[in-house]
Amino acid sequence: MWNGDALDLDAYLAHLGHEGDRAPTLATLRSLHRAHVLTVRWENVEAVLRKYRPLDLASVQAKLIGGRRGGTCYEHVTLYAAALERLGFRFFVVQGRVRMGSDKIRAESHAMAVLELDGRRWLSDIGFGASPLEPIELTDAQDLSDGVWAYRLRRAEVTPGADGWALLQPVREGDGLTDTAGDGWLVRHTFTLNPQYPADLRTSNHFGASSPHSPFSDRVHAQRLLPDRLHTLDHRTLTTVRPGAPVPVEHRELTADEVPGVLADLFGVELSAQDVELLRPKLV
Repeated sequence: MWNGDALDLDAYLAHLGHEGDRAPTLATLRSLHRAHVLTVRWENVEAVLRKYRPLDLASVQAKLIGGRRGGTCYEHVTLYAAALERLGFRFFVVQGRVRMGSDKIRAESHAMAVLELDGRRWLSDIGFGASPLEPIELTDAQDLSDGVWAYRLRRAEVTPGADGWALLQPVREGDGLTDTAGDGWLVRHTFTLNPQYPADLRTSNHFGASSPHSPFSDRVHAQRLLPDRLHTLDHRTLTTVRPGAPVPVEHRELTADEVPGVLADLFGVELSAQDVELLRPKLV
């Protein structure tokens, strides 16, 4: 279903730096998940430039593995699902509604994988950009931390009449996000366990890349997560988050001419000369 046979698995694992076991175990999942989050970049430049984002596996492999580029969650999950299938994992893909503290019901616009191992289910959310560094077991009322990044997982009514799951993150001073519940946490995204298929991802991917109602079709976004900090780019605003630092959130405004260099040097996203010229007018 996910074209695992067409994946260059050796190239993908080499790109991640994974030299360990390939058996479909929890240890392998944890290793792959962490390596993918820290290695495969997140950016939406293709949608901004062309209002189009190929989702066939050949195009995704060439972009995310063969070139110094990244992609959004739909590209990440297309690649990741092919690898999981090839390695023999039992899994399905789900979509979620990104909230980031909002109470509005938004369209499903985020893809994730749910794996089944030894009677337990694990959320592997590798395509958010600022993704958790570990898969999260789907059990209610979990508080999780790797010592730097903290999350909560809760069962909830995610939309009227629909039970599902909510992933929460802490509100940090200066990040511009709203703590609607008043407890220092906000809902990052919600999801149900309704299986999704490549056709569903293609539909959502098309909307995200081309619709004027999509937040990712006109503004450049990039994210890079490191074990101790998160860099994000929103149009020309560069933000760095360092939990536990005296100033946990720092912002810097870039000029249009600075953006391509920052994308390459800080985010590992290297654009062609043609794409740089196409991008500059969109940054004014």
